[in-house]
Amino acid sequence: MELYAESLTEYKRLPTLEVKVGDLLLGNFHPIRIQTMTTTDTMNTLATVEQSIRCINAGAELVRITAPSKKEAENLQNIKNELRKRGYATPLVADIHFTPNAAEIAARIVEKVRVNPGNYVDKKKFELIEYSNADYEEEIERIRNRFTPLVKICKEYGTAMRIGTNHGSLSDRIMSRYGDTAIGMVESAMEFLRIAESENYYNIVLSMKSSNPIVMVEAYRLLIRKMYSELGHNYPLHLGVTEAGDGEDGRIKSAIGIGALLEDGIGDTIRVSLTEDPEFEIPVCKNIVKRYSPNINSNVPAIKDVSKLIPVLTSTHVRNTFTVQNIGGKNVPVVIADFSKKNEINPSDLQEIGYKYNTITDKWNIGDMAADFIFCGNTVIDFALPGTLKLIYYFDAWKNMEDKEKCFPIFDEQQFLDEKIEKSLSINFVMLDCYSKDHIHFDKEELYNKIKNDSTAVICVSTTNKNAVQSIRRMFLELNEYEIKNPAIIICDSNKETMDETLIHYAIETGALLIDGFGNGICLGYHFGDKNKIPDYKLLNSIAFGILQASRTRISKTEYISCPSCGRTLFDLQETTAKIRAVTNHLKGVKIAIMGCIVNGPGEMADADFGYVGSGPGKITLYRGKEVVKRNVPAEIAVEELVGLLKENSAWVEPAVTTSDIF
Repeated sequence: MELYAESLTEYKRLPTLEVKVGDLLLGNFHPIRIQTMTTTDTMNTLATVEQSIRCINAGAELVRITAPSKKEAENLQNIKNELRKRGYATPLVADIHFTPNAAEIAARIVEKVRVNPGNYVDKKKFELIEYSNADYEEEIERIRNRFTPLVKICKEYGTAMRIGTNHGSLSDRIMSRYGDTAIGMVESAMEFLRIAESENYYNIVLSMKSSNPIVMVEAYRLLIRKMYSELGHNYPLHLGVTEAGDGEDGRIKSAIGIGALLEDGIGDTIRVSLTEDPEFEIPVCKNIVKRYSPNINSNVPAIKDVSKLIPVLTSTHVRNTFTVQNIGGKNVPVVIADFSKKNEINPSDLQEIGYKYNTITDKWNIGDMAADFIFCGNTVIDFALPGTLKLIYYFDAWKNMEDKEKCFPIFDEQQFLDEKIEKSLSINFVMLDCYSKDHIHFDKEELYNKIKNDSTAVICVSTTNKNAVQSIRRMFLELNEYEIKNPAIIICDSNKETMDETLIHYAIETGALLIDGFGNGICLGYHFGDKNKIPDYKLLNSIAFGILQASRTRISKTEYISCPSCGRTLFDLQETTAKIRAVTNHLKGVKIAIMGCIVNGPGEMADADFGYVGSGPGKITLYRGKEVVKRNVPAEIAVEELVGLLKENSAWVEPAVTTSDIF
């Protein structure tokens, strides 16, 4: 096994043990299973059954239901009976936090139980405690005594288990020894896994969830290596980004975190956690999973020694590049808007990519999500541009341009090698095809040497291979082999039939590379079967910036860490999220967590600057980081109080005054 995966240059599933959940088989090369979680009150049997049926009909292969106490755990029997009576045999999963007694009841009823090692026995009080080795071992023994009964029940009843670690709910004991780290997440799960194996119980799935896709990916990779080195085998893995939020951002963040792992053959079941009704999670899961089949390999060359090229297991590796104007080096990744399909480009078109012209002031207003370049193809722009915006043209169009300070050429490999062809003195974009089957071959040594020694060359990597992530990553590794430090743009085209599928396609193929430090910019292209159809450029621009935000490479807007709601939620999460978003969505770079209850409260919002957490019916607790600032705030005024908290902590700016007097 190379590092954390079977291969980094072709698609190969990670071998795992097989787990049986009712009649459903997980791992061991079975299809990637889709699941979701109900948002109804578990004590409302009919509502939970009806919602479960909607999810199952949408394609859910497992349905998870919260069981926060013994009474909810006992009611799982009524829910299961009603589903079976109606002809639905889909396995049910009990979601357990804090309450071992509830888990032991549920394990006798449903096909799978999920326990969180951070709060199943340990408590989370945000206390730093010094543990001696003896003290630590004493705590492990306490966990063994409390957890072993559940393991024995699961063995007796044939019940599967998910040991589900969450980044934000690591116990004080784990935090005291390992800190708020991916390693701590792994060790939290391994403690429970060792106990289960000591009882010869192996019907286990594991997860390492975080609201930060980078932390999530790092934790899964470390877990795989830890399991394999210590146990000699890997368990099936449940993938998900916690508290991803809603809408476009929630889908992008989920696709990046889940897709980055699936691309490496890691993951056996997935759940997309959206702050929406659970049946709406299923189409997103389907669009992710449909990318993966038993064989999506192509003609990508093997790598002799991957460990020298990616020296760490974690997702903190960053490709070192020099700077070409505003590309590469320490600059944030650039966004290139693809206008090459337009026959004519007008000033009003720039509004779609973040530029607004004010006729009163005769000035351009540049938004936080303004594209840095436009790829014009051969379409000439003949009006004055905003000061920061630059243009890219095919060589034949560029060579006739008068303004070569804001206009730059893009070459194919052969054109760039041709010494007779004029080049820009500032930026020369060079297309590199990443091992596509029908691509025309070139003198690689000559091309690489020319690029390497040209301080104006910016590489543009793309491929038509089905395994695009592996192909482009292989090219980046090859650039490392040749010690090429030129910055690189990731070109990602889509011809998917729907924008829902296209969004997933973009997020996975660019995000999986960005979180590993590959790429200094992205360009998203959309190709319809109908050549006369114009893409939604505003949406494509929004997706591009959303991908950079979710991969933590360029922050351009407010980030919301919002739980997907469940039977524990103490307020209307979707409505409240919309209210908070409406008054705070102009706060660039501020992370606001919106949590339905204390289970998903201060722990799960580990990444947030401020938190809004349900603490009781009609009551909200406000947080600054992990610190409680205001308790039991009436829900009717809680959004106003949150804004006040933002102002008190200098995180608030007044929304910009807009004018309708623009193109």
